[in-house]
Amino acid sequence: MSTVAHDLAHDGTAMLGRQLQRLRNNPGLLILTQTMPVTMLLFFGYVFGSALAMPGEEYRAFLVPGLLVATAANGLMTGMFQAAQDTHRGVTDRLRTLPVSRAAVPLGQAVADLLVTAAGMVPFLLVGLAVGWRMEGSAPGAAGAVGLLLLFRFATTWIGVFLGLLTRNEEAAGQLGGATFILPLLSNAYIPTEGLPGWLRTVAEWNPISAVTTALRDLFGNAPVPEGAAWPVAHPVAGSLAWCAVLLAVFVPLAVRRYARGED
Repeated sequence: MSTVAHDLAHDGTAMLGRQLQRLRNNPGLLILTQTMPVTMLLFFGYVFGSALAMPGEEYRAFLVPGLLVATAANGLMTGMFQAAQDTHRGVTDRLRTLPVSRAAVPLGQAVADLLVTAAGMVPFLLVGLAVGWRMEGSAPGAAGAVGLLLLFRFATTWIGVFLGLLTRNEEAAGQLGGATFILPLLSNAYIPTEGLPGWLRTVAEWNPISAVTTALRDLFGNAPVPEGAAWPVAHPVAGSLAWCAVLLAVFVPLAVRRYARGED
């Protein structure tokens, strides 16, 4: 292992420990992020399900992958708020004075968020099983779905970290982060896109959330890939991997560079 990689691994592990300790000291935020997806599943599954053509249990099976991806997309909001909070309170400036890799601090935040997300999937999936959702596909397919979901969460967290470092203000980050709730609404996370107007369907199907949601439904065996969809949805696994690669390639360097520059 090169010296640079060794330093990044060592410093990143230290920053990961700091982020996990931070979450431990803020149990309210942790509980909220763990219980919100379950609450949404019960609300959407039993309220919206009665208004759609799908029977209730069938809609809940359709909804679980969508909510998993919508929750993963919230990495944008949590990453933004935590980075903005550290910057606003001067923590980032103090960390920048330490002899650690410039990539270690945002990397530690992203990996800590990934671990918390992975742990939070367990109670959500158990509730999903209780309301009628099942993994109808193969075990390798289900494992692939979980891996793809975590990769998407990792990518969206880096977007949030960059935007949080850019805004440098908790209040602004909270307001901007709250606006991200509209992203899953402009996708197939909650409803099929086949019945949408042409232009809106195009927007929804080029939303990265739609590609990842379709990939999860396909890998879990919950719903087939829709016909006549845009390329990312028609080829959901490849489309999801392409979206994640693009997001990471763009926002990892931007976040690291922004952290290293500080206020300059």
